[in-house]
Amino acid sequence: MVAVGFLLPALVLLGALVVYPIGYSLYRSFLDQSGSSFAGLDNYREIFTEDSILTAVKNNAIWVVLAPTVSTALGLIFAVLTERVRWGTAFKLIVFMPMAISMLAAGIIFRLVYEQDPDRGVANAVWVGVHDTFAESAGFPKAHPLALHPLKEGGGGSFVTKQPVAAGRRVQLPLVGVAAEKMPSGARPAKAAQPDDGKITGTAWLDFTKGGGGTTNAIDAKELGLKGIKVEAVKDGKVVASTQAGADGTFTLPASADGAQLRLPADNFREPYNGVNWLGPSLVTPAIIGSYVWMWAGFAMVLIAAGLASVPRELLEAARVDGANEWQVFRRVTVPLLAPVLAVVLVTLMINVLKIFDLVFIIAPGSAQDDANVLALQLYRSSFGTDSNLGLGSAIAVLLLLLVVPVMLFNIRRMRREARR
Repeated sequence: MVAVGFLLPALVLLGALVVYPIGYSLYRSFLDQSGSSFAGLDNYREIFTEDSILTAVKNNAIWVVLAPTVSTALGLIFAVLTERVRWGTAFKLIVFMPMAISMLAAGIIFRLVYEQDPDRGVANAVWVGVHDTFAESAGFPKAHPLALHPLKEGGGGSFVTKQPVAAGRRVQLPLVGVAAEKMPSGARPAKAAQPDDGKITGTAWLDFTKGGGGTTNAIDAKELGLKGIKVEAVKDGKVVASTQAGADGTFTLPASADGAQLRLPADNFREPYNGVNWLGPSLVTPAIIGSYVWMWAGFAMVLIAAGLASVPRELLEAARVDGANEWQVFRRVTVPLLAPVLAVVLVTLMINVLKIFDLVFIIAPGSAQDDANVLALQLYRSSFGTDSNLGLGSAIAVLLLLLVVPVMLFNIRRMRREARR
């Protein structure tokens, strides 16, 4: 009776906060949307027939496979490597620090990290920087000639001169529509090209004077050259010569361009590379998993490092004395000895990701939330959305419970085996 007296408060709380909600959810899952009539297995049938819920089930499977595996693997690598460096404790502190951040705060952080605009999103800022290092960046998006200019549309986004050009005569290639901040940093005031016998010379410039007052088709003092714009000479559909304009917009083509039409190819006017749409339909789930790994790799590392500290060092030294290299010691000695700890970490993270909600709800934008859907989020949307259906929401909750129970049973059996040892 004394034992029952001490256990009773905990049992009452457990029953009120765990047992009763589970029982009521199971009961409610067999009722219709209003809760007034019996619906049988209709709610469970809807789980496996509605596209959005099937997407949630598929995404949960991806989460269970990827997130715990990657987090545990990174934790193992960090734990093993930091054991050998002098600043290992500081590194572990830095890696573990995200655990101090709530899921809400981490979601907000990574919503900004994955922002499409490279000026705001860190991921795309890095991606665009790497891309522009190895690939030619965009030139003059949205630039175009006016009707009065000596250029016309050439098809496919290019522009060509209305008349063929002749050697020894200057050519003018004015454009408008380039914002001041989009102009190349080294652009200088445009300058009229000097005629050159036997060659084609000309100027490509922005025919727009800031503040107004400029003259169309004339190079004014404040107008800048289109530095780096590509100019091609085309005869009978073939490019016979090409060049790029200098900082002041001037360019020169050889005598082979005589009688050709000059073309500004479409490459000059494509939109600048804007990075990867991390939160688009195809990448939103891996992107959110990346944020989860950022948070939980430190948790895995700390637990594995604690297990690693208890590994007998004489076993590792014996393996090295027997001729094993470091990779063999790691694969055949360290990992088998850490198997119980790795199982604890992996199972804990699997249970955790089955219930993942916060990160998906915050990071995934409304347009991609259906593609990033998971069961916990679908439970919330079905139960408390605009067309709430507590019967369907309860059925999803029961499904989540059924998915978690086998993992918990596995964990309990593993702990009992460890206790018997």
